Amino acid sequence: MNMEKNNPREDVNGKLDRNVILTGLTSFFTDISSEMIYPLIQAFVAMIMTAQKALLGPVLGIIEGIAESTASLLKVFAGYYSDRIEKRKAPAIAGYALSAVSKALLFAATLGWAFVLLSRFFDRVGKGIRTAPRDALISESTPRGMQGRAFGFQRGMDFAGAFLGAAICYFVVIEFLDPVTKTLRDINAFYLLFLVSLVPAFIGVVFLFFIRERKAPASSGGEKPRPNLDVRKYGRNLRVFFLAQFLFTLGNSSNQFLLLRSMDLGYLLSTVILMYILFNLTTTLLSPLFGSLSDRIGRKRVLLWGYALYAVVYAAFGFISASSARLLWVFWPLYGVYYAMTEGVEKAFVADLAPVESKATALGFYHTIVGIGLLPASVIAGLLFTVNPGLPFLFGGGLAVLTVLLLGFGVKEEKP
Repeated sequence: MNMEKNNPREDVNGKLDRNVILTGLTSFFTDISSEMIYPLIQAFVAMIMTAQKALLGPVLGIIEGIAESTASLLKVFAGYYSDRIEKRKAPAIAGYALSAVSKALLFAATLGWAFVLLSRFFDRVGKGIRTAPRDALISESTPRGMQGRAFGFQRGMDFAGAFLGAAICYFVVIEFLDPVTKTLRDINAFYLLFLVSLVPAFIGVVFLFFIRERKAPASSGGEKPRPNLDVRKYGRNLRVFFLAQFLFTLGNSSNQFLLLRSMDLGYLLSTVILMYILFNLTTTLLSPLFGSLSDRIGRKRVLLWGYALYAVVYAAFGFISASSARLLWVFWPLYGVYYAMTEGVEKAFVADLAPVESKATALGFYHTIVGIGLLPASVIAGLLFTVNPGLPFLFGGGLAVLTVLLLGFGVKEEKP
């Protein structure tokens, strides 16, 4: 067999490996399913909490914070386990399948908002199981000089699915919108969307059965290095980058608060979903571009500009008033530009800095550190939103500025 096809790190002919394409298709269909539901979570919770409207902000913070943060603790252990057994495919399939099944719990939500929490929790547990092995598979299937492009493609497919899912959500909302309450007329409209969302979720799982495991390069002699769970033994640059990510995440609350803020400024649910679609479309189109750009000019430079843009966008969401709410049509797509500049590039940066034998473990650490920060981030945002709807965004913008300073002065990057 041709050596170039056996070792993807030496295949620099510009073509993405089939594993990257297949994981991209899985992400595409999975996000169609997820984003058919995600923009409606805050409206769905509001409907089942009609007698407790004052608690909506804190409850959303608890749901999103626990779901994201607790489940994210699994990511480092899933990555470590994947490194130990040298398998990526099985953990990825298990994680995507669990996320698909978890959506069925939403049908019990009339018994209480705790079932929304359980559904979101198990959905994120599935993500915790699959994410690090999948990202390691992408990295191991791609030459070093194309890592940014590969992760950018994966994130682009992710957001393409999110765009299509949100578009489906929009047309359902238009069909069932109550002009008086400005939300869906009854709970059955939500259930219809939940049921349809199961189909693309399971289609996404099917593609994973066609990926091929990549064997690690044979050791030159002696005992094979074991994956490392002690983050203190990683390089200084990677440790400082992890610290910067944790700091940034404390101010990066759930997107549910951006949706809630947009409705708070006077827009209908259907219009807010249209803004969310525009955000996803922007990220879809630009993620491959910024991923490839990071291959040429370096990850750090792209990330610094991305976090700076985040600070501007979040500050804008904090200062915008009802009289200037039309500016949201500008800042939602700018928020998509931030995502395109950072989501895939962060993973490629970690893959660059991680030890070979601990690649999935290091990627798991990255996701876990972000996840640990999401619980206090969403709870803080929920409390701040109750005090003043603009405060969570001013807080997030300020922490983004501190992240730029820490990353800029504390992390050194090898020239691309």
